[in-house]
Amino acid sequence: MTATELNFHRRLSVAPMLDFTDRHERYFLRLLTKETLLYTEMIVANALLHAGPRFLAHNEIEQPVALQLGGSDPKMLTECARIVEDAGFVEVNLNCGCPSERVQCGSFGACLMKEKNLVAECVSAMRAKVKIPVTVKTRIGVDEFNSWEFFLDFIKTVASAGCDTFIIHARTARLKGYTPKENRERPELHYEVVYRLKQELPQLNISINGGITTLENAKEALTHVDGVMMGRAPYANPWLLANADSLIFGRKDSSPATRKALLEAYLPYMQQQLSEGCPLSIMTKHLYGLFSGFPGGRRYRQILSEESPKVEATLDVVRLAMNAVSE
Repeated sequence: MTATELNFHRRLSVAPMLDFTDRHERYFLRLLTKETLLYTEMIVANALLHAGPRFLAHNEIEQPVALQLGGSDPKMLTECARIVEDAGFVEVNLNCGCPSERVQCGSFGACLMKEKNLVAECVSAMRAKVKIPVTVKTRIGVDEFNSWEFFLDFIKTVASAGCDTFIIHARTARLKGYTPKENRERPELHYEVVYRLKQELPQLNISINGGITTLENAKEALTHVDGVMMGRAPYANPWLLANADSLIFGRKDSSPATRKALLEAYLPYMQQQLSEGCPLSIMTKHLYGLFSGFPGGRRYRQILSEESPKVEATLDVVRLAMNAVSE
């Protein structure tokens, strides 16, 4: 995939979310949108090197799909980047924005904003060994380091190492005192900081992340930056992406006409995964938000949550849930 083609897909992306954007979710979302760039869950570099293939499983239908790495050792990240490229992913993204304590203990995530030179070294090392883009997802600041000057200096330093694409969560990360959930919600959003970054460094590809919950919001943001990354909103309401190909990319929508038709299209994949030993509940957990607000939606979710975990569960559970809701 060329850089121009990938930048086109970056106009809208679905964020890497731990326990959410697994390969089953990505397959499901791809039935809704052919153009949106999808990301894997963050994969820790050390885990990838030791457990390898199970972290890289994906279906060709998921493309374009990028993989996010967590780590801070240039040599280890370089080895991982080569594995990621060989596995067929279109981009490797370095996590410099996650504020969780578990990630901090591994010396990566948002705490890396305080080590701009190390991030630059990691990016440079990876770029020297792979042809796919190496990108960075970060915040506008971390703890008391929340000035415009600090943020701009971080971006310029990493960009000088060869990174030309940044995904910016428009909040400061608070490493102490805030839970990961609070870090997604409580620090004030400052879209203007991300927009200013694009104005001052127009040569960079800049995507904005944080608090964007509709395609209309995304279209407005795209008048200021190159891309929009959405996270919890399309997970809570997957149908939000049904018109993404037309509204964001100017292409013909490829999603099924109805939510039930979408589930019917997903059933053959689920049956294949069941036959390979994947528990039904691993797949149905991504479907809970599909009928929110519809008559029978609560019963639909109840059936999925109560019946899917049973060892003997089959696709009859999904069909039973579908019959409980009116579209």
